[in-house]
Amino acid sequence: MNLHQLLQRRLDSRGPVRAGLIGAGKFGSMFLSQVPSTRGLAVPVIADLDPDRARRTCLAVGWGRELADRTRIVRDGLELAAADDVDVVVEATGQPLAGLAHARSAIRAGKHVVMVNVEADVLAGLVLAREAESAGVVYSMAYGDQPALICEMVDWARACGFRVAAAGKGTRYLPSFHASTPETVWDHYGLTAEAARAARMNPRMFNSFLDGTKSAIEMAAVANATGLTPAPDGLTFPPCGVDELAQVLCPRESGGRLHHRGQVEVVSSLNRDGSAVERDLRWGVYVVVEAPNDYTAACFSQYGLSSNASGGYAAHYKPFHLIGLELGISILSAVLRGEATGCPTRFAGDVVAVAKRDLRQGEVLDGEGGYTVWGRLMTAADSVASHGLPIGLAHGVRLRRDIPAGRSLSWSDVEVDPGLEAVRLRRAMEQTLAET
Repeated sequence: MNLHQLLQRRLDSRGPVRAGLIGAGKFGSMFLSQVPSTRGLAVPVIADLDPDRARRTCLAVGWGRELADRTRIVRDGLELAAADDVDVVVEATGQPLAGLAHARSAIRAGKHVVMVNVEADVLAGLVLAREAESAGVVYSMAYGDQPALICEMVDWARACGFRVAAAGKGTRYLPSFHASTPETVWDHYGLTAEAARAARMNPRMFNSFLDGTKSAIEMAAVANATGLTPAPDGLTFPPCGVDELAQVLCPRESGGRLHHRGQVEVVSSLNRDGSAVERDLRWGVYVVVEAPNDYTAACFSQYGLSSNASGGYAAHYKPFHLIGLELGISILSAVLRGEATGCPTRFAGDVVAVAKRDLRQGEVLDGEGGYTVWGRLMTAADSVASHGLPIGLAHGVRLRRDIPAGRSLSWSDVEVDPGLEAVRLRRAMEQTLAET
């Protein structure tokens, strides 16, 4: 509440909130489209590996020529992170190693960070959050992306006095999708490769959505920000429409499918036979809450909440998310309130690389959304105990031995440079488990 009023006061007293964007892809483009119509918000500098494309993007999303021409566009995200005319850095590259470097540079320069890059956040976000706190700046998840919206729902529920049974999102899922590759991905979406290219759709990104990796990454981020935890076997993707959320996502002893109360879970918009789930939540987010007493349970029914058979569990959901179109909420919250829209507070969930097919010694892994591995959600404790290889480090590394399809990879299975900044940060995050 009142962010817009705070923004106008800021504009009148100190000038606009100044955001620097690293990565002008789909998320970044959607954010840029809102800048001209948000009085008091400015983007003085953009960093992108293809500056000409980034400038064309600005024009394509509604920027006038004058605004585009006076915006600096650089290739180096580290240069942007150190810029004097930036209050908050938006990291939207999707590359975990680059994201960690950009965020640390911004924090050292005394700038707030909005981390669109969930891959980097899950790899070592807790370390970044602690560095930001020590530096007196905000490290925040990105509003508009599903993890931050889920965190908001969990916070709403807890602030109202509800116990959270489950929280998560919807997606399109079948077990066979775990083997999908950038070559096969468009068949599952009903598109031709030519149509996808014409729409500038990234096959690796969409394959990560499909093969379960992105869902695992996003639920790990939610777990680390809220303290909710994965089931021991990871995500189960139960087929479920919005009217059945409270029935399916309550504990087993209450007729549901949850392993435990306080679980992160993703529901599928497809039944296991491939047919569509009625009133699915493919684009949305949800929280299922437990009534603390009979009176509250009766209120669920009286006020139209979708409840389970006993009436003790009810679901609250949002059927969409608008990614970059809503990013201003995080930017303004960080600068004007000093608050994050979701931030890791512990290491509770992790995503470990799993072989998509039989892999051979000497092969080089190609990471998220690729041909070699997909990401499985695990509890952080199980991941660290099994020496699981984080999906964020399963790119560009060579295998030491053969790995059968379906097996999780470990650190010892690959050649990793221990001196890499990302590896050191990740090892530091693993050490935080000793604190709990």
